[in-house]
Amino acid sequence: MKPVLFVTGHVPADRAGAFERLHERVGIELALYGGRHRHGSPPGTPPATIPHRFVDQREIGALVRSGAYRAVVAGTGGRVALPAAWWASRRAAVPFVFWAALWRTPRTAAHLAALPLMRSIYRGAGAVVTYGEHVSAYVRRHGATRVFVAPQAVDNAFWSAPAAPRADERFAALFVGRAAPEKGLAVALEAWRRAALHGTLTLVGDLHATVADGVVATGSLRPTELRNFYASSDVLVVPSISTRGFIEPWGLVVNEAMNQGAAIIASDAVGAAAGGLVRDARNGLIVRERDPAALAAALTTLAADRRRCAALGAAGRDDVCAYTFDAWAEGFADALEMAAPQPRRAGSVEP
Repeated sequence: MKPVLFVTGHVPADRAGAFERLHERVGIELALYGGRHRHGSPPGTPPATIPHRFVDQREIGALVRSGAYRAVVAGTGGRVALPAAWWASRRAAVPFVFWAALWRTPRTAAHLAALPLMRSIYRGAGAVVTYGEHVSAYVRRHGATRVFVAPQAVDNAFWSAPAAPRADERFAALFVGRAAPEKGLAVALEAWRRAALHGTLTLVGDLHATVADGVVATGSLRPTELRNFYASSDVLVVPSISTRGFIEPWGLVVNEAMNQGAAIIASDAVGAAAGGLVRDARNGLIVRERDPAALAAALTTLAADRRRCAALGAAGRDDVCAYTFDAWAEGFADALEMAAPQPRRAGSVEP
């Protein structure tokens, strides 16, 4: 059987396992065009078990038309990768699956100019695969009818593994992110100042924040080190804000932290909250974006009731178990079957 051509910029280390599961099910070849990397973990080495090639975006159309692939999957990255794959698939009558991440329309001139094309893809794709129900609702509003969810996932076995025991029993909050305005670090620092808690706020990442009382910056950490910080934290703070050009599509740090039983405080601009993983008063608290007073109140609430905080974290540990690489791969396999019905590959894993 011909493989499925999967067009994407990179294979981040935290998504390699998901691609491996998908390859086991349907057989894929990765077309990696590189380019700008804005969110998620850094680009990694493609899994050796998956056929892959590094391409220029201008070569993608010819690849799709080559007759070597039974279907093509493409996401929104790159300047010309998506339109090249889309138009070539239509000319060559190759089934096309669109991997969608947006759940609001960015207000930049480029995004607004591209909206008619995006609507054509939503309506015309053989199937659309989304990050979660928040993205599904958005693409349906723009005309998509064959929509499947591939839930955002991390390696739960790794992130839930036993970590170093906690050494400090004071209330501990954690921020993990980049030095970018949309990650909301300034909101987190102002909220922590207002809350004036007896505890620590630890900042993880390549950040250049002014450290205040009770705030500790570690720099970037290896995954095993970060896992220890999740385990020793009461709460992960994810205060992302939407900008003209960026809306947080998910936030995989939420999945990671939930595996270690940390409660989540997320803004309503975080995809993991809009998409249903973070549920207010179930496994965390959701606050308005750009609102340090609301975030300070949430921190104060959980610091004053550590038992409730632990219960939220325990619920999150249970809830994240459904967000797996197998579930991600199954979403794509179902979408490909809708776009171009094919018998399942021998030995594939059934849901």
